[in-house]
Amino acid sequence: MLGDQRGQASLELVAAIPAVLLVALAACQLALLGHAAWLVAHAARAAARADAVGRSPGHAARTVLPRSLERGLLVERAGRRVRVRVRVPMLLPGLSRVSISARSSLGGRP
Repeated sequence: MLGDQRGQASLELVAAIPAVLLVALAACQLALLGHAAWLVAHAARAAARADAVGRSPGHAARTVLPRSLERGLLVERAGRRVRVRVRVPMLLPGLSRVSISARSSLGGRP
């Protein structure tokens, strides 16, 4: 009876590896999404500060973002509000693109 179960643990481990890898990949993608959200909020504040003193909000947002987020950068002004949107890099190619945005405003021009 013991000989029949000898390979059972190895088989279960091999079967569980894809599930564990998938969960780890999903956790990394969620961490990347959270980091991008924090960075885009920071870029929106920088853009609003630049707009308040008469400088380019797009340039300000671009300078605080890493290169990986600059490619899909979109900065929009509406009155005293600035909206910054970026595309979040995906770990697996072929997945649908996800965008995240943040808004900020500071005094300055109406």
